[in-house]
Amino acid sequence: MNEHDMAKAEHLLVSSGFEPACEIDEASIVLVNTCCVREKAEQKFYSLMGRLQRAKKKRGFILGVTGCVAQAEKEGLLDRLPFVDFSLGPSAIHRVSEAVLAALDKRTFLDFSDNGCHSSLYVRPGVSDGLVRAFVTVMKGCDNFCSYCIVPHVRGREVSRSSGDVREEVEELAASGVREVILLGQNVNSYNRGASDLSFPGLLRSLNGVRGLERIRFVTSHPKDLSQELINCFGTLSKLCEQIHLPFQSGSDRILGLMNRGYTKEEYLRKVGMLKERCPDIAITTDCIVGFPGETDEDFRETMDLVERVAFDGVFSFCYSPRKNTRASELADRVERQTARARLQELQATQKAITLRTFRGMEGSRTEVLVEGASKNSKDDVTGRTRTNRIVNFKGTPDLRGKLVEVEIVKGCANSLRGLSKKE
Repeated sequence: MNEHDMAKAEHLLVSSGFEPACEIDEASIVLVNTCCVREKAEQKFYSLMGRLQRAKKKRGFILGVTGCVAQAEKEGLLDRLPFVDFSLGPSAIHRVSEAVLAALDKRTFLDFSDNGCHSSLYVRPGVSDGLVRAFVTVMKGCDNFCSYCIVPHVRGREVSRSSGDVREEVEELAASGVREVILLGQNVNSYNRGASDLSFPGLLRSLNGVRGLERIRFVTSHPKDLSQELINCFGTLSKLCEQIHLPFQSGSDRILGLMNRGYTKEEYLRKVGMLKERCPDIAITTDCIVGFPGETDEDFRETMDLVERVAFDGVFSFCYSPRKNTRASELADRVERQTARARLQELQATQKAITLRTFRGMEGSRTEVLVEGASKNSKDDVTGRTRTNRIVNFKGTPDLRGKLVEVEIVKGCANSLRGLSKKE
C-alpha cells in the first residue's frame, strides 16, 4: 500500500512538471512516506529524518512527510521536526503537488483530513509507463480494531470505492498493457459491506471479464470475514490467481481473544481446509506476531503447530511492539524481548524449511510465468511470477516482458525458483 501511495505521489508531481531524480543527492524535493504499524519502522523513520536534516542544511531541498506517522502525530510532527516543509496524512496524497508549491512559496502545508475513498483520491499512476502489474485500491481503513493495531487510528474507518470506478481504472490499466492487478485494502473481504453496490466476490467476477487482463490478486483478507462465496471464486474465475494472504497472527485461542481477532485456531484451520478443498494448488501466505503480552510457551507452541499444519508458502513474522492508542499497549505481563526474539527465530527457521521443501517439490514441474522484466541477479535472465506468486528466474530476452511463458522448474531455492523455458 505504501508502494502504491508513492507511485501516486510520483505521478502527481510528474504531472505538475517535476522530474524524478535518480539519486537522493540530486533531488530538490524529498518525500518520505511513513509507516507506524510496527515500532521498528517508526524508529527507522526518525533515524532517517536526522540524516535528512543534515543534508537539507547543506543543499536546501524541500522536505515533506506523508503516511501513517504524519497522521498519527499531526501538528506535533513539526514540533519534533521543525525542518519539515509539509506533512500529509494517507488520505491527502492527492494534495502533494499543492503542498510542494506551498513549500516553494515558503508556506507550511498540513492536511490530516479523512476524505473517504472516491476516485478523486486515486489517480492512475503508470498507465503509460509500460507496467506489467499494478496496484488498485478498492477500499481503505479498517473497522476491526484488533487490540495491537494502529491502522484504524491512522488510516481511518472502512470506506469502499464504487465498483464502477474500480472497473474503469482496471480497464484503463489493461488497455495500457498492464496484465496483472493487485486489489488493495486493509480488509478487502469487507468491501462494500452493507452497501447496495457489488460485494467483493461480485467485484472479482466483474473484473474477471476485463479484456486484456490476465491475472487478479488481492490483499489483505481477514479470516473472520472470509466467506464461502469468496472461497468459491478460486478455481472458478479464470483470472483469479491461486494465492491468498490470510493473516492468522497467533495459534493460541487465548491470545487471539486478547488480540480481538474474532476467530479461533480451529475456525482458521477450517477455512484453510475449505480453500484447499476448493483449490488444491492454492498458495497461502500469512502474518504472525510473537511475544504478544501474556504469551506463554504453551501459546507459542500452538502457533508453531498451526504453522506446521498449514505449511504456508511464506510467513511475515514479527515480535510484538506496543503502538500508541491501542488497547494492547495497556496490557501487563509483557514478554521479555529476549524470549520473543528466540521464539521469532524458531518460527522463521521452521518456515524457511517449509518454504524450501515446497519449492524443491516443484522441481520437474511446468508452470506459467508472467515475465515482469530483467532479473536483478543476471543480465541474461528475466524474472516473473507464477499464478501462485512464486518468483521464477530463467534465461530470456527483454522482449518477453509482459508475456506469459511456460517454464520448467529446475531448481527450488530458499526464496525463488530457477526455471528453464522451451527456447533454452
